[in-house]
Amino acid sequence: MSRSERLLDLLQILRGHRQPVSGQVLADRLGVSIRTLYRDIATLQGQGADIQGEAGLGYVLKPGFMLPPLMFTVDEIEALVLGARWVARRGDDRLGQAALSAQARIADVLPQALRDEMAASALLVGPGPGPAAVIDPAMIRAAIRAEHKLAIRYGDAAGALSDRVIWPFAIGFFDRVQVVVAWCELRDGFRVFRIDRISACSDMATRYPRRRQALLKAWQIERDIAPPP
Repeated sequence: MSRSERLLDLLQILRGHRQPVSGQVLADRLGVSIRTLYRDIATLQGQGADIQGEAGLGYVLKPGFMLPPLMFTVDEIEALVLGARWVARRGDDRLGQAALSAQARIADVLPQALRDEMAASALLVGPGPGPAAVIDPAMIRAAIRAEHKLAIRYGDAAGALSDRVIWPFAIGFFDRVQVVVAWCELRDGFRVFRIDRISACSDMATRYPRRRQALLKAWQIERDIAPPP
């Protein structure tokens, strides 16, 4: 394990404890000497981590510390690159541009060695664009963030159109289609709508009566779906 990976592991261990953890316990978890542990604590404090405590009393990480990008492991860099490349190919234009912009921002603050790893990533995303959406999916994402009702016109597999008022709370990305998961007022229940079959969509600027986290949890329970990690 490299030192940067060990420092990352140390932060993750501290994040998992609300009460002070003794230096010896931390050293044992990391498989290092107590002297090395003290040096690692000092390094993280020097990088801005608000770690409070001292030898003999234990250490605790105060909330709010953002992990510096230079602490990413090579595997984490590859995961970020693969995710950004997938979104750039399979997401809508706005989401794709945001993914590429985020990737460039991360690269700008990485050390040269990790920047080279990012540029040379061999994890590729093949072509496979799905049906083009008639509406702008960004409108749905904005409604989810604001917890707003949407008025949509939807065409089923047979082409029959219906007007619905939905409470959108999640979007699912599949290889060829995107779907919005929502509570449908017309059906008085959860429904999944293919975004490419929505021919009209307008934000009603009205908040729906339940929090989207509660809707998502209820839908997962109904469908027996494990929550994402």
